[in-house]
Amino acid sequence: MSNPFTDHPNAVNETYGEHMGVAWGVGASLFVASLACFAHGLFPFLFKTTGSRAIVRLYGKVTGRKPDGAGFGDWSGAGV
Repeated sequence: MSNPFTDHPNAVNETYGEHMGVAWGVGASLFVASLACFAHGLFPFLFKTTGSRAIVRLYGKVTGRKPDGAGFGDWSGAGV
């Protein structure tokens, strides 16, 4: 029987808890980067590369994960 809470985490070789941690880490990184971007909009001399560095780092982590299991679970340092 299909379980909406575990189907996707299982597809990426993670437990529900591991997947929640990864998702929250990505969300926290994006939240902090968005605050830096808003601050940069007001004060262009602050946080000149913070947003773009966060995007590049997260893109590399997300696209490095393969459904066949290669690259999964290697999220050390993910988050803020």
